[in-house]
Amino acid sequence: MAMRFLYRYLVFSLCLTSFLLISGATYLTIQDPISTQLYQNGSISLGKVAPGQSFSIVASSTTTNDSGVILTDGWDTLKAIQLPPGWTSQPSPSYANPMKMKITVIAEAANGTYPMVIEAVNYYGKVDNLTFNAYMNVTPNVLNSSVSSTQLVAGVGQPTNIRVTINNTGASDDPFVINASGLPAWDLPISVIAAHSTTNTYLYPVFVNEPGVYKFNFTIDSATSPLVHRTYPMVLTVQSSLLNDYSATGQGVILSPVIYEPVYAFMQLINYLYRLVFS
Repeated sequence: MAMRFLYRYLVFSLCLTSFLLISGATYLTIQDPISTQLYQNGSISLGKVAPGQSFSIVASSTTTNDSGVILTDGWDTLKAIQLPPGWTSQPSPSYANPMKMKITVIAEAANGTYPMVIEAVNYYGKVDNLTFNAYMNVTPNVLNSSVSSTQLVAGVGQPTNIRVTINNTGASDDPFVINASGLPAWDLPISVIAAHSTTNTYLYPVFVNEPGVYKFNFTIDSATSPLVHRTYPMVLTVQSSLLNDYSATGQGVILSPVIYEPVYAFMQLINYLYRLVFS
């Protein structure tokens, strides 16, 4: 019984001592792309990114010294001290809080997990510099997307919207270019910023001035990585009739002056009532 008590006491004392040492130790609080706290020589997985894309590591400048005293200005900058061949980085601006550094992946990077060594620096010796190992998974599989419909109907000269949802599953706040190719006299690329780990919906208007059936491609492209690309074959049926013109005004973007908006709303109401009664 005495030996069992002594064993439990030693285990408890060891755990308590370890906790006190860690609680008073210098640390680094990572805020983005994931949230965690690191100690000297710790490690972290940052997620995934496509070849050619850039990502940021954001961390707080607050830490404690070895005596447990909180230092709000404990870290002065965050920088990379070891990167995969061809990768580049920009350290965080000095004395910024939070600290935000940037790393760019070489465009030719093959799929795989890559190690890096990052360092939090204190210029004046208040605390020792802290280094940690970071890992990034390089893959073009960082985009999930969808469109509301691939079969569109509009009146002559009346716009209709393509509703596209972009889910950026990577660690890069990447600009994406959405566009429609194959429509007559139409080339209107639109750039949007899809923040990492977010899902957003965007509207892209198309219209044609002549009746007919038009096949075209709707595309979503990363502005920084050509490997991140989606294509949706679409069909736009343009019909010349008063009812379809009314319907198109409710689906599309109003291109006329604001003074005509009540007229468009009334036209859409007529279309809705007609379909409600006769459908």
